[in-house]
Amino acid sequence: MRLDEAGDSMNASLPMESDIERPGCILHYWLTGPEDRPLVALLHGATMDHHMFDAQLSALAAHYRVLAWDARGHGCSRPTAGDFTLADCADDLIAILDQLGVQKVILVGQSMGGYIAQFVYLRHPQRVQAMVIVGATCIALPYSRWEILALRWTLPLFRWWPYDHLARLTARSIALKPDVQAYALATLRQLEPREFLRIWKAITPAISRKGIPGHVIGVPLLLTHGDQDRTGSIQRQAPTWAAYEPDVDYKVIPNASHNANQDQPTFFNEILLSFLGRHTH
Repeated sequence: MRLDEAGDSMNASLPMESDIERPGCILHYWLTGPEDRPLVALLHGATMDHHMFDAQLSALAAHYRVLAWDARGHGCSRPTAGDFTLADCADDLIAILDQLGVQKVILVGQSMGGYIAQFVYLRHPQRVQAMVIVGATCIALPYSRWEILALRWTLPLFRWWPYDHLARLTARSIALKPDVQAYALATLRQLEPREFLRIWKAITPAISRKGIPGHVIGVPLLLTHGDQDRTGSIQRQAPTWAAYEPDVDYKVIPNASHNANQDQPTFFNEILLSFLGRHTH
């Protein structure tokens, strides 16, 4: 099944495709919307691709310049030589912004994309105007020993798991809507097992026992997750994270799982556009 057959919400088109050569891979990205408007960068989750935000493109492109990408190791930005880190992905995004001549960006990141967004702010805070996080946890807060061990032990477990069964189980666990599950399964099946493991290896160091003491996101933050997101500690930590940051809107998306922007695109688009309208010029 082609990705564009995964459902009507996945069929938006981006008019301009570009690429940039980066260490270890060629990154592909897409642009739409008026060039004189603030830039919104859409950062997809692990094993997904730029189509994850198709349902947001038409809502955003009337008012903003919009960038979607395939992060290294994903979609068209394959193959990737060697391992990579979320910090590498953050530097990839900054390289794209430099290529475009853009100084400030609004980051919208889902899951892995939410961690990349946080690493962009950690490494280049002056480049970030505002941030939207969907279904991720905070890299600055400390995690328990058991949370760290549980995450670390998934990597050897996945090495032995029959990949097609793992892909089908993952697709069912991260979305409620059948068309979103079909999209997720299609993206997972694009990857070879070794590529999946490389991606997961990049994600696991995102959290630590110590966190990053004193680090806060000093720009407006919209923090969201699905009310049925059972991934890791996302739901449990979210209220604590919301209380920790200095300028945050916290919204729970009803009837949505981990890929909440796809499960409930209308609700998500409404809170996204409301947030951007209040914090962009």
